[in-house]
Amino acid sequence: MDQIQRLTQEIIDFRDRRDWKQFHNPKDVSLSLVLEATELMEHFQWKNSEEIKKHLIEKKEEVSEELADVLYWVLLMGHDFDIDVFQALDKKMKKNAEKYPEDKSKGNHKKYTDL
Repeated sequence: MDQIQRLTQEIIDFRDRRDWKQFHNPKDVSLSLVLEATELMEHFQWKNSEEIKKHLIEKKEEVSEELADVLYWVLLMGHDFDIDVFQALDKKMKKNAEKYPEDKSKGNHKKYTDL
């Protein structure tokens, strides 16, 4: 069992021991993912580049926990929706490489439709 499988199983066990699956419909689980992502974003809101660098040093543990919460929901959703998120990411990265060819997108922040 690799680390991701182990973590996913730990998440499922945690949830199941508390009988929470009954509350985990796609809408509420996806909302939880977004809410955790916004908690991560709050760490950077209204900060300039220098403040962000300092914040990441001083609050690295808190930022790490928010990032872990996001991963928690991603792994749980992948499990519940029977989606291999790593296979999906691999497939998506191949799509992104086609949409954003290096020769057109290197050093350019434009959306692929504007390249």
